Amino acid sequence: MIDPPAALTSGPRKPPEIVRPPRLPVPAGLGRLLVLAVVFLCAACGLVYELELVALSSYLVGDSVTQASVVLSVMVFAMGVGSLLAKRLRCRAAVGFGAVEAALALTGGVSAMALYACFAWFGQSRPALVGFSLVIGVLIGAEVPLLMTLIQRIRNQDAGGAVADLFAADYVGALVGGLAFPFLLLPMLGQLTGALVTGGANAVAGGALVLGLFHRDLSIRARRSLLAANALVLVLLAACTVLAEPFEEAARKAVYGTGARVAVRTDVQEVVLTGGTGGAGHAGRGAGRSEAPLALYLDGRLRVSARDESRYHEALVHPAMAGGPHGRVLVLGGGDGLAARELLRHPGVDSVTVVERDSGLVRLARTDPGLARLNRGSLDDPRVRVVTADAFDWLRRDARREVRRDGPYDVVLSDLPDPRLTAGTKLYSQEFYGLAARALARDGRLAVHAGPPRARPRSFWTVEATLRAAGLRTVPYRMPGRLSDGADRDTPGSSRQSRRCWGFFLAGRTTPHLGLSPAAPPRSLTPALLRSGHVALARTRLSGLPPSTLVHPRYGG
Repeated sequence: MIDPPAALTSGPRKPPEIVRPPRLPVPAGLGRLLVLAVVFLCAACGLVYELELVALSSYLVGDSVTQASVVLSVMVFAMGVGSLLAKRLRCRAAVGFGAVEAALALTGGVSAMALYACFAWFGQSRPALVGFSLVIGVLIGAEVPLLMTLIQRIRNQDAGGAVADLFAADYVGALVGGLAFPFLLLPMLGQLTGALVTGGANAVAGGALVLGLFHRDLSIRARRSLLAANALVLVLLAACTVLAEPFEEAARKAVYGTGARVAVRTDVQEVVLTGGTGGAGHAGRGAGRSEAPLALYLDGRLRVSARDESRYHEALVHPAMAGGPHGRVLVLGGGDGLAARELLRHPGVDSVTVVERDSGLVRLARTDPGLARLNRGSLDDPRVRVVTADAFDWLRRDARREVRRDGPYDVVLSDLPDPRLTAGTKLYSQEFYGLAARALARDGRLAVHAGPPRARPRSFWTVEATLRAAGLRTVPYRMPGRLSDGADRDTPGSSRQSRRCWGFFLAGRTTPHLGLSPAAPPRSLTPALLRSGHVALARTRLSGLPPSTLVHPRYGG
């Protein structure tokens, strides 16, 4: 009788692969548990690397949606490539896994420092972001096939059961890593040190598994090589951890120059102050020639420059205050106290409520000599009340109670970050403007900063479409800043000269009047300048824009 498999097979039959059980120093059950524990730890470290790349790229580049999409898509693709490449290492799974973990620990650990260095000294971190996402993704993708081989060698098990155990440990580890990153690593260690510590834990876990559990299956040369590689990785990570603080100071000097005198990480953002230590707060008003004017950076982006901040805040405040009663004023944002300074110049202001989410910025505005001089101590004025809260949440939860108790607001000022930053897009949504309108008096005015109209006209006019969708009537206007180095950039370090230009909308239930009050004439803003800005904006008006809760930066141009 002919054996059917032999009859159907062409050529000589290959001998079946013989999988030798490893010579473990512990019982098989305990060895299997140790492998799953390492799977748990490696998964947690892998997700920390991923989240760290997303967070740091959003901080350095901006537009968190785009950066998260780039990191996640590149890493998932690279994980597939890594899984295919790991097939070549299955015959030496223990050595391969040890080498992969050493490389992953070093790459993931130094990735944050390398990205920050690229941003600080080269001004561009996107290529490095893609490169690290690729490398880390390939190494993470190679882990699972090698771990599957190791766990099957310890105790032969059906493939479905082994996959279930492996992925259960992997997913639980990812959960722990995802929660540890925002609630433990970032608050306690920061981005750079947190990544380095994670890399150290990754190297220890991978090296201990291979050199402790599978060392009898390794040649003397392989053991020495892995031991040396892991020791080198740990030494490099430890050295980087020790040098993390001096590195941050050097990188900060490269970004902000030598004038960075205050650099703090609050619960919300990084706050950096440069210049403005003596003399008057504004440039050219008594300050020494050698002293740079005060500049405030939030998360690496220029928010306030004493060269021309008065123009911005006058344009935000005075047209809204001139349109009618202004006894009660609400400022959404404005934790630097500069909008409040302009408000207090108007007679008849009874109360100003400032809703700022960053208590650290408010504390700095009150205590830093340069910033307090610039805002003239406005936040300590008895008419000013500061509320620490997210503007959207406060309007939704607390504004109605405030209105019932004290009456509606005559003026609401939206002194918020540029709408192109994705993290703040809810503050430019139809829902947000609807909540702000609910807090307004019947003849109240809402002034909104809407970004540069010349550089990003689509973004600017989308804000108007959103205001109109919320039932408000609008009047656009703009205010040019002074000519200064890098003034039109959101990040410091530019050497080109350009003119900053701010765009605003004055909105109300009825069409508001765009004018100025003779009782409190501003220094820079004039009726002629308002009229010319209004005429110039009419030439760039875009029609047919839908209201949007996401004013994407790619719409500008």
